Amino acid sequence: MNLIERDAKVIWHPFTPQKNRSNPIPITHGKGTLLFDADGKSYIDAISSWWVNIHGHAHPYIAEKLYQQALTLEQVIFAGFTHEPAVQLAERLLKILPGNFSRIFYSDNGSTSTEVALKMAIQYWWNEQQFHRKKIIAFKNAYHGDTFGAMSVSDRSVFTLAFHDLLFEVIFIDTPTNENINNSLSIIEQHANEVAAFIYEPLVQGAGGLKMYDAHLLERLIATAKKNQIICIADEVMTGFYRTGKTFASEYVSLQPDIICLSKALTGGTMALGVTACTDRIYNAYVQDDALKTFFHGHSFTANPLACTAALASLDLLQQPNTVAKVEWLVLQIKNFSQQLLLLKAPIKNIRVLGTILAFEITSGKDEYLNNISQIITQSALQQGIYLRPLGNTVYIMPPYCITEAELNKVFEVIKNIVLQHE
Repeated sequence: MNLIERDAKVIWHPFTPQKNRSNPIPITHGKGTLLFDADGKSYIDAISSWWVNIHGHAHPYIAEKLYQQALTLEQVIFAGFTHEPAVQLAERLLKILPGNFSRIFYSDNGSTSTEVALKMAIQYWWNEQQFHRKKIIAFKNAYHGDTFGAMSVSDRSVFTLAFHDLLFEVIFIDTPTNENINNSLSIIEQHANEVAAFIYEPLVQGAGGLKMYDAHLLERLIATAKKNQIICIADEVMTGFYRTGKTFASEYVSLQPDIICLSKALTGGTMALGVTACTDRIYNAYVQDDALKTFFHGHSFTANPLACTAALASLDLLQQPNTVAKVEWLVLQIKNFSQQLLLLKAPIKNIRVLGTILAFEITSGKDEYLNNISQIITQSALQQGIYLRPLGNTVYIMPPYCITEAELNKVFEVIKNIVLQHE
């Protein structure tokens, strides 16, 4: 049997309808922006493999650092022990995070980083004996992960449909616009005394369809939350590490969160790692004589030395002047391409750009994740050597920062060809 046949017998792929599913493409290796299949065909990874792979595939610097660390220490329990990669990574992250963060809590991925943040915020009020403050405010259309807490604060959608009656109650407000901002501010004020935290994806909602909103409006929401002592949680799992053009999307806003969540690009896409950073306000509520006020949360692989090493290597690469210059170049190229799309007489709408992210909708069918235009576009792009994975009818790119001018131009040309085919 070949790999596809073996896969079909034993593997359950994520976010994939199981009946009549398309065969997955066997990938043998990657290099830079390229993925290579078993037949030797290459594909430009225009979405950074679910937004994680910012330096390209199989980066030799990260690989070498991992190899050296694997020969030294691959894993150790993080309750009662510590190690250099975890401490060094925390030190370096705290220096670059926006705001006044003082502590790093490690977990396994983006979903667990938000889960940790929610538990931190809710237990903060429990530790302070304000037991009535346990509700969460979140945005409609949000997506914060697939664990139960993360699903609860995400929009009620196809991702959560089977579990709606099991999710905890959340106060949802509209993603801010000039028209609805006053209503959302009123809702925050109305419920302030029972709210533990406000969680948000700053400026860009990821899996909810790459919807973007204004930084000044977010600032007004955060200001009202802070006035009422509501803990603000920024989910920067997708937006962190220059995705929006700045190191963190929260830098577009003068008011900073109390808790920030990181993952995805944290390790340069090399392996799974989650970070939840908090301020002294949050941390000090857990520095108590009462042992019951301990934060009882952890994972077997908390602060895995290999994952922390990969994140340190990614930071090394990210902070090189040529990487920053490349991000600035990429931001400009994507902005220019968005202007070209505006001039096309193609069935597209809502063209939007922030940093290295470009998104728009195909007008065919409903604006929803289950719109099967996504499969048509993916297959068409693959045939032309580009990997795109639209969210329903939302087409987007989020390329690795190492993409070359020729590769980026090819991505742009393929996108133009595809959208013009749907006139």
